Amino acid sequence: MMVLAACSGAGSGGKPKIGVTIYKYDDNFMSFVRRAIEKNTKAELSMNDSQNDQAKQNEQVDTMISKGVKALAINLVNPQGAATIIAKAKAANLPVVFFNKEPSQADLKSYDKAWYVGTTSAESGVMMGQIIVESWKANKAWDKNGDGKIQYVMLKGEPGHPDAEARTKFSIEEVTKNSIGVEKLEEQTGMWDSVKGKELMDAWLAKHGNKIEYVIANNDAMALGAIQSLKANGYFKDNKFMPVVAVDAIPDALTQIKEGTLVGSVLNDAKNQGQATFDLALNVASGKAPTDGTKWKLGEDKAVRVPYLAITKKNISVAEEAYK
Repeated sequence: MMVLAACSGAGSGGKPKIGVTIYKYDDNFMSFVRRAIEKNTKAELSMNDSQNDQAKQNEQVDTMISKGVKALAINLVNPQGAATIIAKAKAANLPVVFFNKEPSQADLKSYDKAWYVGTTSAESGVMMGQIIVESWKANKAWDKNGDGKIQYVMLKGEPGHPDAEARTKFSIEEVTKNSIGVEKLEEQTGMWDSVKGKELMDAWLAKHGNKIEYVIANNDAMALGAIQSLKANGYFKDNKFMPVVAVDAIPDALTQIKEGTLVGSVLNDAKNQGQATFDLALNVASGKAPTDGTKWKLGEDKAVRVPYLAITKKNISVAEEAYK
């Protein structure tokens, strides 16, 4: 009996076994996606921390396949790693649901049992831009030199990552589209990381000081690092203020929005990304169509897109609800 269960890919109690990887467990945002996946009880999950190492993730996939999982749910370390994972899944005739880090369309379409759960990257950039425009127009004093332009610094995520590229590009496009001039003082990668965000902000304040008028961060973690640096440099007291905007709307960021040290963030819905990933993986592990019996819709691009939502003090309760 035990041998049969192992070979069939059924876990304890006849539940299907699903192999899951997270690119790194200590990524703030991904910890909430992981929590949303782990709370499901209809499958036996084999969870793996890939520790930001694509080679390690490839090995984890081999191990999960050898242990008889019925489906894979993969948060890629590197989007370019999708082809290798797909080759492994194809050889084992296993369905694979990628999530949060998007493979290329060519990779997804190379295998009829591969899908993606994530967001529309451009949407988060546009919404960041909208927060910047609305807040800038409402606060004339933020234009410190009175030139009508925003002198900004950009904390960029991982270079080449679709979200990082889209958030960087579309946030600024949205601002200029609204007839606000911009001048980029700095743009460097903080690799989604708080410590790197703080280090870059320290260096930029030392170099540019009061010339910086807005801090734009591709994610909350880097923004929180920047805020730490700004506080250490006397901001957010005695009328010394620096607007900061970001993406993810994780609980720590919501605290900063309430305190007025973060102008706004864009809710990257971890709860629904995790739920959609699990629902699709469970269906395909059970031999059903990916979205069968769920609320999710697959586009022609083989993807389920979970919408973003701009969050400021005005609608912060909506974001808080997403973490209950």
